[in-house]
Amino acid sequence: MQKILVIRFSSIGDIVLTSPVVRCLKQQLGAEIHFLCKTSFRTLLEANPNIDKTYSIKKDVKEVIPALKAEHYDVIIDLHKNIRSLQVRSALGVKSYSFDKINLAKWLIVNFKINRLPDKHIVDRYLAATAILGVKNDGKGLDYFIPKDQEVDLNDLAQQFNFGESLQKYTAFAIGAAHATKRLPQEKIIAICKSVKTPILLLGGPQEQETGSQVVTKSGSHVINTCGQMSLHQSASLVRQASEVISHDTGMMHIAAAFRKKIYSIWGNTIPEFGMYPYYPSGTNHNTNIEVEGLSCRPCSKIGSEQCPKGHFRCMNDIPTDFLS
Repeated sequence: MQKILVIRFSSIGDIVLTSPVVRCLKQQLGAEIHFLCKTSFRTLLEANPNIDKTYSIKKDVKEVIPALKAEHYDVIIDLHKNIRSLQVRSALGVKSYSFDKINLAKWLIVNFKINRLPDKHIVDRYLAATAILGVKNDGKGLDYFIPKDQEVDLNDLAQQFNFGESLQKYTAFAIGAAHATKRLPQEKIIAICKSVKTPILLLGGPQEQETGSQVVTKSGSHVINTCGQMSLHQSASLVRQASEVISHDTGMMHIAAAFRKKIYSIWGNTIPEFGMYPYYPSGTNHNTNIEVEGLSCRPCSKIGSEQCPKGHFRCMNDIPTDFLS
């Protein structure tokens, strides 16, 4: 049995996108799979049956190098490819394989709008790092595993929020994103919520709690604000039980894809062509991209920023709000 270390330090979506790699390594090679991430993301991996052991760091890889050396790995699969992961690879001194980050192609399209992006999802680029081991894409898509004690009972949730309607059919709306240029303005979120009458659950962290409260006040009693009141796994449970999901280009979008959900993915400064759109099992696609096409300034960043460089923020301000009607 081989012992393999997979490295991906962050973040939520990127770690979820590694799930086909660890599954294929485990199931096709029968290998012992260890995973190295940041401590703040360790909970994502705790229920994954394809991972035998998880290591994590707060800041510096020196925190775990002695323990990793003691494991005597056969192979490292580096799915982060940054200075920290290179430090791990150098310190352990075993065979390692990484993936193409296509940084040059991203730079060209962001800065000069020259499109040299490959028509290849990042999951397939991740899996290419394992091809030398004989691993092939099994076509089963993403995985996300929720611990049993983190599953949300919808009846309890309705009572918690004094919601008189049934929650057996609802839309989950993930309103957060790490960068402002990936997030819809509050008035757009309100307009979307107003366009439908069926229940909507707003998902997000503590930083979205106030926005969620404003949305509920201005949208109507069919909207529930769970932002800041659920763990990540509990929010994932609400995604799993939803009829459909609205999400920005963020981790919750990939969690929704792991549950094969119908997704309306909203794109601002980033574009699906970066290869980070919802990834489904082979032969299926339940995603609809909601984006403003034809803007000469888009994409303006490969990740995101805190304000629109042009000042008009048309990539979000011009997003239609009636796509659920």
